[in-house]
Amino acid sequence: MLRIPCPFCGDRDEAEFRCGGELPREIPQPGVDDDAWSDYLFNRDNPKGLVHERWCHSFGCNQWFNVVRDTVTHRIHAVYRPGEPRPALDGPCATAAKSGG
Repeated sequence: MLRIPCPFCGDRDEAEFRCGGELPREIPQPGVDDDAWSDYLFNRDNPKGLVHERWCHSFGCNQWFNVVRDTVTHRIHAVYRPGEPRPALDGPCATAAKSGG
């Protein structure tokens, strides 16, 4: 099981979290047709390699945060709070925000 370091609560099992998709995702403008709205809701790029994603600790603190994860190995390279700059990737898991244990 994947262990995710929540920047608010510390390391927890993946089952406590929900993935909110890739960052950034451009929201369609009001008045778009059904095809464009459907594409936004149901389709993702699904790249191979490092991806920036939003995750929610839904069975914990219920806070959203950002994760840099390798889609091939599932290794988490960094976690950081929304609004913080993307961290430099220089360690096994560079946590931008201090974990709460």
